[in-house]
Formats: sequence, C-alpha cells, structure tokens
Amino acid sequence: QVRVVESGGGSVQPGGALRLSCVVSGLPFSRFVMGWYRSGPGKEREQVAVLGSTGRNTDYHPAVRGRFTISRDTSKNTAYLQMNSLQPEDTGVYYCNAARNDAGSYWGNGTQVTVSS
Repeated sequence: QVRVVESGGGSVQPGGALRLSCVVSGLPFSRFVMGWYRSGPGKEREQVAVLGSTGRNTDYHPAVRGRFTISRDTSKNTAYLQMNSLQPEDTGVYYCNAARNDAGSYWGNGTQVTVSS
C-alpha cells in the first residue's frame, strides 16, 4: 500500500520560513519524480516545485523561485520543501506528489501553511 504523508505546515509571519517534509512508503522512492503543489483560497491547485528522480533536475513556479528549495533524501524516502521569505500569498494547503509515467501518481492529504501578521 502506497502512503504519502506530509508534515511541517503551520502559521508564520511574513518573512518567516517553514520546511515541509513528505515521507513516502510502498513504492520505489528513488524512481519517482517528487513534486509539491498547493491550493490557496479561491485558487486551483498549482505546481510549486518538482524534482526529478535523480535529484538533479528541478523546476519551480515563478512565484517561489529563489525562495523555495525542493530536495530529497533517498535514504529516508523523504522529500522536502524549504520555504523562506514566506508571504501571505503563499498561504494554502501544500500537497506532496510522487509520480512516474508507468507507475501512476500518488498524493498525500496535504498540510496547511498560513502566512499572516
């Protein structure tokens, strides 16, 4: 059974930082592309950051480039999203996704991030 579990969300003031974690089990983690997505108030889910299975190729939404960093630790089957200089518009539910073209796409239940003064 595949499990994708996010953690690390919370409430911070503008300019603050959070690190989200995503623990994956039940699939060959090192062979899956890992991504972080978010859905905010009144907004559809959007891709925030994606990291290739080798850990070398990354892509970021323009709104977070330079502030967020996606990474993975294969020894822990965990992906991370370091979020710095958080702004109110970063508020939303953040979802982790593990995907592979020939093996499907798996989602976690999300973790809430609230940025407010």
